[in-house]
Amino acid sequence: MITRLSKEAADTVSKTYSLTYREDARLGYYGSIPNPDGIGTVVVATGGTSDIPVAEEAALTAEFFGNRVVRLFDVDVAGLHRLLAHKEEIMSAGVIIAVAGMEGALASVIGGLADCPVISVPTSVGYGAAFGGLSALLSMLNSCASGVSVVNIDNGLGAGYLANMINHMEAKKS
Repeated sequence: MITRLSKEAADTVSKTYSLTYREDARLGYYGSIPNPDGIGTVVVATGGTSDIPVAEEAALTAEFFGNRVVRLFDVDVAGLHRLLAHKEEIMSAGVIIAVAGMEGALASVIGGLADCPVISVPTSVGYGAAFGGLSALLSMLNSCASGVSVVNIDNGLGAGYLANMINHMEAKKS
């Protein structure tokens, strides 16, 4: 798996290797995505559509390591009804990745609803005083919701891998 891969670089690599390239996630991989063998479902949620590239990187990373992933894109907390429409997916998740820019409130809201670990990923997108993701990062670090952890700005790979580790904990006990 190769992350942060440009289309041009993917085209070059594809001349030598059979690479599957996902431009929406800027991610390429060799081989196939395995059947899910994790103990639960990883939910990947975004505040807005501009967060999707980082969320897809997280989702594909989790899938690449054998996890069932459900994507909930554009569930922004400014329209809380959009998030609450997915209450069943949120409540049944084994781990949730919350990807958001702007003020990063999605992680706290999901953390207050869910009874599973929440991995928050601040993104560098957004308008106003987002400061390249710093605003979202600080909000997520200051979350009052228990069970919320934070990875670095735009770190979909780290979030997807951590979700994979959490989702495979029971399997290690067997």
